[in-house]
Amino acid sequence: MALWHMPARAEPVLVQTEKVAVVVETLAEGLDHPWAVEPLPDGSLLVTERAGRLSIYRSGKLTPVRGLPPLWTKVQGGLLDVALSRDFQTDGILFFTATQNYEGGIGTVVIRARLSGNGQWLSHAKPIFRSSRPEPVDHNFGSRIAVAPDGSLFVTVGDQARPERAQDRFDHRGSVVHINADGSIPDDNPFRDGVDGLPEIWSYGHRNPQGITLDPSSGTLYTVEHGAKGGDEINHPEPGRNYGWPVIAYGTDYDDTRIGIGTSTPGMEQPVHYWDPSIAPSAILFYRGDMFPEWQGDVLVSALKDQLISRLARDSAGRITSEERFLTEQFGRIRDLKEAPDGALLAVTDDDNGLLIRISRAAGPVPATHAEP
Repeated sequence: MALWHMPARAEPVLVQTEKVAVVVETLAEGLDHPWAVEPLPDGSLLVTERAGRLSIYRSGKLTPVRGLPPLWTKVQGGLLDVALSRDFQTDGILFFTATQNYEGGIGTVVIRARLSGNGQWLSHAKPIFRSSRPEPVDHNFGSRIAVAPDGSLFVTVGDQARPERAQDRFDHRGSVVHINADGSIPDDNPFRDGVDGLPEIWSYGHRNPQGITLDPSSGTLYTVEHGAKGGDEINHPEPGRNYGWPVIAYGTDYDDTRIGIGTSTPGMEQPVHYWDPSIAPSAILFYRGDMFPEWQGDVLVSALKDQLISRLARDSAGRITSEERFLTEQFGRIRDLKEAPDGALLAVTDDDNGLLIRISRAAGPVPATHAEP
């Protein structure tokens, strides 16, 4: 099978963080705006590219996976996130988020498929969710997936540059949706009967949430989402709750004007944490690996604009107490961040010469000449 990309030959980079020295290896380069990396049980990696390509990284090579359905691949749209079903080792089921053209517009979709032929192709690919009222707008699609312990999916949907739609419970824009693995509606959804909102909606009032995760220790759902010029947020989406966009927000709009009515109002939730000015967060995880015991329970957030990883320490009650930033402007816009089975971190960078990188523990302290400036 032909290769999409040859593995990179760059030398590993040593970086001293506050608590531990790390080594950053470039596994592959030349990717076209990669959006997600997902470890497989056999140690290989799935990588999505926004241009509409899915590849598998195995034995130092990236090879294409065939069988994706037609996608709309322009500007911020295309093939986006990928996640494994809870029973992947037996059923081989994958879930993708992507953008497609339907009903006269562009919308966020969730596609279910089976990985077959030792990772060579997809079979039985079909959409199990399509966002409502698609429009010809090319950005703010959101589009991350978190798979719950019961196998259901939490999926972020951006406001698609229509802020007012994030307050409309009969519109999927600016929401977290919750669906079963077959696209049906879970019993615990707040608007399951469709009377007060769309049955798929879990929470609403979000702007462009591009990261979502479940805290492994508590099962609590968290998102990270883009603000405008300021006001990037970490939120804890709860069923039926309103997270404020665009009525309340931290930071300012791109023209430095105030957004909405301020930063708070009754009936709208406050973020767990926010950044002002914006760092443009793209993915979030709670570190639980063995490789970096110093980071146990910390929140790790990757960022696009500020080109970094933010490590947020928490106290015993789960409150964020401090922030460390590392890899700043060393590898470019970091689009996704995942924990590998061995506790290393995996990331991809958003560029037309995008990278697949691995971050692992260094053998000892980093010499001053190699330390991050």
